[in-house]
Parts: sequence; structure tokens; C-alpha cells
Amino acid sequence: MPSTTAEPIKINILGGGIAGLTTALALTKYTPSRLPPPHITIYELRGAPATIGGAVNLTPNALRLLDHLGALQQIRARNYGKECLAMEVFDLYSGAKLAESSFRGPDGKGLGKPPYTALRITRGEALKGVLATIEQHDNIKLICGKKTVEITEDERGVEISFMDGEKASCDILIGCDGIHSVTRLKHVEPERKSTYSGICNAFGFAKRRRTDTGSGLEETHFETTGMNFGRRGALLTSFHNEDRDSVYVGALMQVPEIASGDGWKAAGKDAENIRKDMLERFNGAALGVIPHLIEDAEDVFLWPVFTLSRGGKWATNRVMLIGDSAHAMPPQGESTGIVFEDGVLFARCLGRWMEKGSGAPVKEAFDKYESLRRERIDVAFDESQTVVRTVHDSGWLGHKIRMNIIPWYLWWTRPYREKHFIEDVTTSELNY
Repeated sequence: MPSTTAEPIKINILGGGIAGLTTALALTKYTPSRLPPPHITIYELRGAPATIGGAVNLTPNALRLLDHLGALQQIRARNYGKECLAMEVFDLYSGAKLAESSFRGPDGKGLGKPPYTALRITRGEALKGVLATIEQHDNIKLICGKKTVEITEDERGVEISFMDGEKASCDILIGCDGIHSVTRLKHVEPERKSTYSGICNAFGFAKRRRTDTGSGLEETHFETTGMNFGRRGALLTSFHNEDRDSVYVGALMQVPEIASGDGWKAAGKDAENIRKDMLERFNGAALGVIPHLIEDAEDVFLWPVFTLSRGGKWATNRVMLIGDSAHAMPPQGESTGIVFEDGVLFARCLGRWMEKGSGAPVKEAFDKYESLRRERIDVAFDESQTVVRTVHDSGWLGHKIRMNIIPWYLWWTRPYREKHFIEDVTTSELNY
């Protein structure tokens, strides 16, 4: 095992998205202070980190971990995102506010100690904040444009072969490469393939219209984020910057068949067809701003939601899956926070293994992480199935029933949700 004069442990990460980057930060932070920081190389398939995507809600637990890793400071220094005190729920046809999922906490300052509210932010800006933090660590290197074609491991380590003919070896490999994970499909569990959930997310960003007098911006019915439920899906409308001059518009909707499993940016007729479909699905809105936002949405993307089965294999002796590569599920309001928790909890287990220096194989740390994490992921997976059902197409009666159930459901599950928003995996007991 490593000593104070030992060579740094070599860790490779496949996937240069926010999961891979935050996991690298966590691994650096939780390496025992008596040991040199690990040499971490992140390999990203694309030519540059992908800054495309919608606007995510960073819940209190997510902000707590970003703060702990030093990334929240970078995000706030750049004035990214818009504070979200609550996600409000509306009936599309009456315009009535039915309920809200609040992040205000008992005194209005947030949840947990110290308190955090939530932050609605574009994926691109969140990634930029984390990348700025990565740049402060000399032990972390990001290499883009590397396509993995083979992964092999033995008792000495792991070797990755890339399409360009290069190879990379390491002591530990971590797959943070998402739902269509090469790490999983080529090595950890090739037979565990993703399946289409039947749900698509069509999204874009709309500039707020000026009022008729031109003296101000068109009023919105939501404070920061509104989830608007219709008979044929749910439309998320949210500010994502302090100026509140742009609105993220994202439609979760049931689409039985898709031509491609990849998310893609729509152009020309494709974009207009998606926009037309959204206008038809959310026709009859009592709130006049809804059709305006759909009509004005720019850079429309269509993103099919794929999932993995509950459970599955997460690790081999030296390879570990983190985030969507291990347990991709439909959106359920906490997805990004769950990924951050994965990385931090795994890094703590690995750091403890290094600290013990018992000579035990690293799989011991992997197994400990899984024993601590499986239950939480299983509960989140079950909750995500409920979310999928709320966006299935329904008739008028079904919609009415749904609108009566949702407030009750949010009230009933509030203690459970707040428990996880307060939970801090940086201090939770490892018993290891």
C-alpha cells in the first residue's frame, strides 16, 4: 500500500461531463493528506467538453457538495444561474397553482446546516464552473477526442485502448460516461443495455417578449421555476439567469417511437415539427405566456430519455461505474445531486482504503461504496417511475385525477425529499 513516499495512485476516468469532473475533484480532496494526490486523467469522447443541454435544478444537497469541492465558488463568481426557492406546480388549463416543492427551509434561508436553497442553471454554465475548478488542480488532466475501443484488466491494473491506436494504463478506472457507457458495455456488464423510457424531452431557450408598450417584459406566472401539467405531458418553464430575460422551456412528453437513440439539435423542418407538436400538446393553456415561450424557443433539442434496469453490476475488481453509467433513470428532480453524491461517497471510501494501508484489494472499497449507496439509488429509481407516469398521455378525467393527486403526493413525500436535501455525504458514517 502507499506510504508517504509512495508513487501516486493512477486513476483514469472515462467521461468528461459533470460526473467525471466532480468525481475527479472528490478523489483529489479525499486522498489522505500524508499521501501524494492521485494522478487523474479524464478521457472525453468529444473534441471538447459538451456545454449543450437544458437547465438543471441544483438542489440543496447538490449545492452543498459543489461548495465542498470548490466549484460553487466558481459558479457564483461568474454569476451563473438563478436562485430557486421552490418549484411551483400549475394546472395548464386553469392556470391555478396546485402546490410547490420548496427549498426555503424553516426560516426561509434554505435547508441543512449551513443552509442552501437551489439553483436553476444551464448545464453548460454548471460545467464551465466545474472546469474552472479543475484547472486549479495540477494532478488532474483532461484529454478530449479519445474514443475507447477496448478495456482490459488484470491483477496489476487496467489498460484502455483508443481508436487512434494509443493506450493508457492505470490502477483504477472509473466509468462516468453516461447512459450509453462504453465502460459498462465493453467491460463491466456488456449485456446490460439501456432501454427507451417512452419519454422525450424537447427543450430550448426563449427570450422574454416585451409588453405591448415596450416598457417591460411579459409577465410570467412562476417565480423562478414552474412545472405546468397538461393532458399530454408536462412543460417546465424556468428562469436560469439573474436578469430573468430568458426562459428555459422543456417539454417532458410521451413519444412511443423514436428514430434515433441520440439526442440531437433540430433544424429547419425538424425544429418546426417539434415546435408544432409542443404547441398542439399544450394547446388550451389558460396562461398566455405558455404558447409565446414555445413559439419563441430557440435552438430546439429533442432528447429521448433512456434508462437502465434497477440493480445491475457496478464494478469489477478495478473498474467502477459512477452516475448514469451505473443507474440511469428518468428525471426525478434530484438527478444531478445524486451524481455528485456518488462521486463524493465513492471518493471517501477509496480514501479510507488508502488510509488503512492494509494491503487489501481495492475491490474492498468498491464493495463498501456499493453497500452504502444501493438503497438510496433503488429508492430514487422507484420515485422516477412515478414521475414517468405523471407525463403519460391522459383524457380529461385522467388529468383531473392527476391534478388532485399531485398536491397530495408532494405533501406526503415532503419529509422524504427534505431528508435527502439535508443529507450530507461528506460527513455520513462510513463504518469502514
